[in-house]
Amino acid sequence: MKLSSLPLTSPVLSAPPTLIEPASKNDKLRSQSPSKAELTKDLSLTALAKPQQAQERNRGVWRIFSSTFLTIFLAEMGDKTQLATLLMSAESHAPWVVFAGAAIALIATSLLGVLIGRWLANRLSPKTLEMSAGALLLFISVMLLWDVVQFAG
Repeated sequence: MKLSSLPLTSPVLSAPPTLIEPASKNDKLRSQSPSKAELTKDLSLTALAKPQQAQERNRGVWRIFSSTFLTIFLAEMGDKTQLATLLMSAESHAPWVVFAGAAIALIATSLLGVLIGRWLANRLSPKTLEMSAGALLLFISVMLLWDVVQFAG
């Protein structure tokens, strides 16, 4: 390849276009730029909006936390996990050791649920997730009902 065939200016090395040209080239652009008062007003509004956004974010976090806590707390009341923990505590005479083991086990299973849920959320649409969860819960319900019918009959 000959050097004479290369362009004289490289598009990579040339200066990028600017958003505001110097006033001598275009007075119209200069008149459209915001005034100092407008910029100060925008900054003060932004400064006021940030604490409100932080409060909204905190409220959202606490809503998620409280709804998750209440859902799991109520779902675990009287559950086989709670009954197993109760029996282990009664038999071992070491309730704090049983508490630590049960708490770590619940944290580990919750972490696994969160990680798998996040992984699925990144790969499937929300509608597909809802339909799959509904189908899975329906399947489990039918299987439990089937066991009850067979046990009674």
